[in-house]
Amino acid sequence: MDHVSASDLAAVPLFADLPDSFLSAIAERFEVERHRPGHTIVAEGRAGYSFYVLAAGTATVTRDGQVLRTLGVGDFFGEIAILGPQGRRTATVTADDDVVVWELFGTSFRTLQMESPDVAQALEQAMRARLAAG
Repeated sequence: MDHVSASDLAAVPLFADLPDSFLSAIAERFEVERHRPGHTIVAEGRAGYSFYVLAAGTATVTRDGQVLRTLGVGDFFGEIAILGPQGRRTATVTADDDVVVWELFGTSFRTLQMESPDVAQALEQAMRARLAAG
């Protein structure tokens, strides 16, 4: 998988209800990244400019060395650094096995937000829930 397609995005619950035309346009903006087991995908405290969707494998989310959750295919992360006031990663995400993530840089993320209010609302809700959970 060297590129992200509209049908790839449609399989992700966050994007499932979006029109194909929009999915096709936004899919072109995602970059595909591969990570080996143990690799840090994003690090707590660092500046964050990208949003990620986990396309293959699993990853562990930690904060201050404490495991918060395990991410699986279709899960997303990185929205807090982009949407939050600090612009910093609030957790570390580490690949548990061979992982493929789709990365969307901040400017494209903002386009997604503006053109899809439902997705923007879902991301805001996820951010608030994750921050409230600690």
